[in-house]
Amino acid sequence: MSVRHSLLALLQDQPRYGYQLRVEFQDRTGATWPLNIGQVYTTLDRLERDGLVKKDGDDGAGHVVYSSTEAGRAQVQGWFAAPVERDNPPRSELAIKLALAVTLPGVDVGAIIQVQRTASMAALQEYTRARRDTAANQRTVDTASLLVLDSLIFQTEAEVRWLDLCEARMIQLSQNSNGGAGNAAQSSIGQTGLSPTNGGGSSAARPAP
Repeated sequence: MSVRHSLLALLQDQPRYGYQLRVEFQDRTGATWPLNIGQVYTTLDRLERDGLVKKDGDDGAGHVVYSSTEAGRAQVQGWFAAPVERDNPPRSELAIKLALAVTLPGVDVGAIIQVQRTASMAALQEYTRARRDTAANQRTVDTASLLVLDSLIFQTEAEVRWLDLCEARMIQLSQNSNGGAGNAAQSSIGQTGLSPTNGGGSSAARPAP
């Protein structure tokens, strides 16, 4: 998440002080990614150092007000115009955990997958419920929150499908190493409804239009 560009974009809208930026960011993104006020002011200091924002005095109540410079506005426009790069994808703790689990002896990979699937499904239900409630009483200002919730729903659905695929691969490996026996694996299929040939049977709820 680019806090730097987010704050610049908000300052392009109008001058603000740190706490206002924090509140505006959280309101506009559905409070999905809370910002620490210290992080806001640290980022503002760096933006000022780089000539992208400037101080506009205070608001009369002791709050230092910041506004964007011409260079800052140009950087925001460039950010909006450019795609989000995926050359260096963000680290996924879950992917790292499973990648290590399958390479270490004595780790119950199946149990890790089951625990994570339960947590992911619970999160998916929460996001779907939040989206439904927001859409039921939708205001113009809720559009941004709905976009964020849609993104979280689709990401979590993808995570559940990926977990299904991971389990199917573990089942296939178990069957191959046991010469086709795989009784425990077959039991796991019966419990989850998975099929090694289709990568899982997740039926995660999708958001309504």
